[in-house]
Amino acid sequence: MSEGPAGANPTPPPLCAADEATFWPWFSSPDLAAWPAREETLVVIPITGMADWGLGHPLDAEETVAMAVLREASRRRPPDGRLLVIPPLRFAFGPDAGCAFAIDPSLAHALIAEVAGSVAASGFRRVLLLNASPWSEEICAAASRDLRLARDLRVYRIHLAALELDFHPRRSPDRRRLQTLLTALTGREPDDAPVRRGGAAGPPPGPWSDESVTPLAGPASALDAAQAEGAAILEKAGARLAGLIGEIDRHQAR
Repeated sequence: MSEGPAGANPTPPPLCAADEATFWPWFSSPDLAAWPAREETLVVIPITGMADWGLGHPLDAEETVAMAVLREASRRRPPDGRLLVIPPLRFAFGPDAGCAFAIDPSLAHALIAEVAGSVAASGFRRVLLLNASPWSEEICAAASRDLRLARDLRVYRIHLAALELDFHPRRSPDRRRLQTLLTALTGREPDDAPVRRGGAAGPPPGPWSDESVTPLAGPASALDAAQAEGAAILEKAGARLAGLIGEIDRHQAR
């Protein structure tokens, strides 16, 4: 938390990591009322659960990574007023015992639909579901299909797995990359404590869980090294996401 002038209250941290030129909550009502080219503007809905992914970092790892990459991509976009980002949906499907504040699939689907409906009610027709959680991929697919039918929205999906930042505990070759990026973004080295499952750590896995999360083996990058490595990881992922958003724009233009 940064400090303000002497005698003043400290400046609170921002709601989340975001690009001020594209973050919807940081615009006023008159700004949004006068927003140009609403039907051509892409509204990004980040979907980030909370979980212990065995990387030694806090439970909001998905949000930390997704919003940093999205901010990097947003800053690479031309300042044409055709991108808006809403705050992340922090309550997501979480079948593993290490998940926190998890909701069931039907509620997760309904939450995405409700938020996208609010976006549509504001006059925007193009939505991008930027999903960080492996557990939410199928829900995003179902929600995007249903929103096209029910709301006549143009819905696109991008998962962090497509940016070489896959949190999945078994299929992912990216766990060390994620750990290093999180160290760089948080400014703290990962904890050594192993992941706990069940008992005092939380409820047993739900009926959907078939993948156990285990701690990442081997030594983590030290903070100094991680900051340099993490900057390169973030730059690459941000450029890749910006490129995919550009492809969405070109698809819209056809």
